[in-house]
Amino acid sequence: MTSRAFRGTAFAAVIFLLVQLGALALVPDFDARGYQQFENPQDPTNSLLYIGLILVMTALMLAAFKYEFDWVVRAFVVLTSGLLAWYVLGAFLPGLLAISLSVGVAGALWFYPEWYVIDAAGVMMGAGAAGLFGISFGLLPAIVLLAVLAVYDAISVYGTEHMLDLAEGVMDLRIPVVLVVPLTLGFSLLDESPAEEAPLEEDAGERDGAGDGEPTAAATADGGDSADTSGDSVEEEPPDVTERDAFFIGLGDAVMPTVLVASAAHFSPAPSLGVGVAPALNLPALTAMAGTFVGLFILLRMVFAGRAHAGLPLLNGGAIGGYLIGAVAAGVPVLRALGL
Repeated sequence: MTSRAFRGTAFAAVIFLLVQLGALALVPDFDARGYQQFENPQDPTNSLLYIGLILVMTALMLAAFKYEFDWVVRAFVVLTSGLLAWYVLGAFLPGLLAISLSVGVAGALWFYPEWYVIDAAGVMMGAGAAGLFGISFGLLPAIVLLAVLAVYDAISVYGTEHMLDLAEGVMDLRIPVVLVVPLTLGFSLLDESPAEEAPLEEDAGERDGAGDGEPTAAATADGGDSADTSGDSVEEEPPDVTERDAFFIGLGDAVMPTVLVASAAHFSPAPSLGVGVAPALNLPALTAMAGTFVGLFILLRMVFAGRAHAGLPLLNGGAIGGYLIGAVAAGVPVLRALGL
């Protein structure tokens, strides 16, 4: 592994870890505040409802990009970022200060969307969203959600390929639906030319579907010339991702497996491990985290090798497999671990 590939892998892993630890830290507070989104979190049809909302949101975003209403998508995501930042910050800070900082997060995203602003906002969004859904989806609904989204992600990347069109539009907006992983110290996202000013290169093998409601594709960014998205076909000689200045990974890649981590921490009968920063952490949640990282490392190895792929089958599959291993190791019967 080259030094750039190692730095990129380490940076992405830190982002995933921050999202997961943040969600775990938020679970008790969100539960105490009554933020649960469904009256019966054990109902598996909750997952189907959420998946339906994903499909509707994806269709609306594609329509917005087609008819040049990109600003509506950007305004919606920035507003949502501020709202989730308020949820997260409100768990640790006084009300007025939390509101002020949340407005600051939204303002920074709108007026100065540098990569570290996007990533910081993305971590808060990811932790907040995963924490909310973790206490709202019981074990069976969470597993159903991850399994169906993994299949949907594979179909949307390898089959219909509409996720690639969505990724192109989202990446140009510089919003925390995608996280930026810089591979060079001097990289600046603000120096990158938007797609409408520079033609997109169709690079194969650099995509990575995932969704926080809207799965997206990963790509790499050239050193100041253009933002690259993945293409439709495999080239004979795939581009070397490590020669680029950055690559992008969907926020949903971090959020979706973390939903199961948070759900396991909240709903599993396994005892808490007593970790101070994450009091809800138990063995099934911990091994779900470990499984996510196994999937992530395989995923990034594929990115740096230049092979086409979808992200959620690996990430969600790793989280589900890790969770079940941890549940059995903690003495939880398999059927109960599945929420049956």
